[in-house]
Amino acid sequence: MSKNTFLLLILLSPFSFLSSDLFAQKTKTLIESGDKAMNENDFFSAAIYYNRAILQDSSDIAIQYKYAEASRLNFDYAIANRFYEKVYKKDVQGKLYPQCAFWIATLKKNEGKYKDAKKMFDKYAKKNKKKKDDYFVKKANQEVAACDLAELLVASPDKTIKMIHLDTMVNSKVSEYAPVEVDSVLYFSSLRDKKDRDSKHNESYNKIFTAVQDSVRWHKAKELDTVFNREGIHNANTSFNADFTKVYITRCEQKNAQDFMCEIYSSDFKNGHWSQLKKLPSEINMKGYTNTQPAVGFLGDEEVLFFASNRPGGEGKMDIWYSSINKNGTYGAPVNAGKKVNSIEDEITPYYCKPCQELFFSSTWHKGLGGFDIFKSAYKDETFTEPKNLGVPINSSYNDIYFTINSKKTAAFISSNRTGSYFEEKESCCNDIYTFKIPKINEPPVKVDSAKVFVTQMKLLVPLTLYFHNDEPDKKTTAITTTKNYKKTFDDYITLREQYKKEYSKGAKDKDYERAVNDIDLFFDDSVEAGMQDLERFAMLLKKVLKDSEKVTITMKGYCSPLASTDYNINLAKRRISSLRNYFMQYNNGEFAPYVNNPDPKQGSITFIDEDIGELKARANVSDDYYDTKNSIYSPAAALERKIQIIAISSYSILK
Repeated sequence: MSKNTFLLLILLSPFSFLSSDLFAQKTKTLIESGDKAMNENDFFSAAIYYNRAILQDSSDIAIQYKYAEASRLNFDYAIANRFYEKVYKKDVQGKLYPQCAFWIATLKKNEGKYKDAKKMFDKYAKKNKKKKDDYFVKKANQEVAACDLAELLVASPDKTIKMIHLDTMVNSKVSEYAPVEVDSVLYFSSLRDKKDRDSKHNESYNKIFTAVQDSVRWHKAKELDTVFNREGIHNANTSFNADFTKVYITRCEQKNAQDFMCEIYSSDFKNGHWSQLKKLPSEINMKGYTNTQPAVGFLGDEEVLFFASNRPGGEGKMDIWYSSINKNGTYGAPVNAGKKVNSIEDEITPYYCKPCQELFFSSTWHKGLGGFDIFKSAYKDETFTEPKNLGVPINSSYNDIYFTINSKKTAAFISSNRTGSYFEEKESCCNDIYTFKIPKINEPPVKVDSAKVFVTQMKLLVPLTLYFHNDEPDKKTTAITTTKNYKKTFDDYITLREQYKKEYSKGAKDKDYERAVNDIDLFFDDSVEAGMQDLERFAMLLKKVLKDSEKVTITMKGYCSPLASTDYNINLAKRRISSLRNYFMQYNNGEFAPYVNNPDPKQGSITFIDEDIGELKARANVSDDYYDTKNSIYSPAAALERKIQIIAISSYSILK
């Protein structure tokens, strides 16, 4: 049952049969439960409790205000505005709920009703002018000026910018955010993985995904492996250094329904693969405070790590900080980006454009259209200048965050919950990723090593995972090689999709049947087909680097399910690796064949290395019973164990 359905059932619940004593007692209990949920920042539950209390006593102004507050914090703006208005009319002088007018003004601004919002903010500020140090008075005065600017920005949008809402290959009905595109590979974060859930807070853990774009479209996003996505914790926010040999991400633990404690981790690309993530030192990850949203940049010639943190010493709430990245791998003491960037409210999602020498970030304080707006601040004379609002259509009256520019410097990305974003339960609940073209930014002239660029792109595909049907290739044999090409086993595997659905859904009914069919579709889309797409891209890049005389080493590892004997599995894993070798040997009519173990120092070469192979340890829901084909062959869990991987890629050229 969805939250909205549950809420609707509550709205229709009959209470007329209750006695007056029980009625009052129950109202009191509901309010206490709502207050407890508010204290725990569980605004969704609080709104439900207050709503039920209103159904019992619709005239109580105190309950109405509580319901408005919970609804606002739960992003149910229409409900919040309705009940704030009720309270505002009853509390004529504003003595009981003085902030009611302020919140009505805020909601009007979020609707884009800037004239009405300005009147309300101005009225509130003048009425409370004696409280000049009060936060709400400061904010109201700031918003009066912001509404004037917002009207100007809306009246003069940048018509050269066409915002593109990425389709369902990337976006879903939950939030997608933190987009970073590296040569047509988009890294982003999402809550879509419903299998790894935080049962205490009833939501999925954030995971990092990638989606590849070709000349026509985006391909279906897939989840990165466990090097980046640890289960049982939120993983998000990727940022690469200049040569893509180091990546930073954030991992967060949830404290309550709204608050998180985050720390920044990094991984190095060494010996052909990404190392295990390591937590950054205490200079960055100050204990007891959130440190998140890493972004590598350069201030002058100094490489620095920007991040957002609520640590002490800032201007208030979340601030933008930066720390020098020393050549020995250590980090300098974090420096606050200063009062022109940071404010008494939140500044988040930093991104630094080196050729522009500008810091991009989002803020709820600086003058904007509503919610978070995106701003930029130039770095001049070792300080940041006054921020400039990026205007319409980049910003909206909703939350606009996570501005980044792709590696080619031809397009920008943002994340926003603006109208038109996909949602499951309520409009504007969730962020989607948007993109738009920008005039190409010219980097300072540098000598580009094209082979190094292509090798880096290959490394970003590692580990590259490929999947097989049961016992393939070549069933019932102890041979360690095969004549089959992996492309052939892939094509055969794809034709079995409907059979997998039929076998895995046996005995299931209604929602269980739908879930089983959907799980099979997800496996074929996100694992089997996504792996083949990565392999084809890998081969295309390999062709380019070999022509540049690179010596490439490809390390492969085979796996298989625990069905059948260990000896049989080892030979099966070897056949699977053999099929991948055949793919490379037969690629484009044998184009790679002359490069395999090529001794000529003036030409490129390929060396294949096999790591230890064998069977995976069976997962709890994978059967090793040959006759239980549903769980030993056709279940997604079993299918995920029948794989091989390119686990490392390295290269060098003796000519350079």
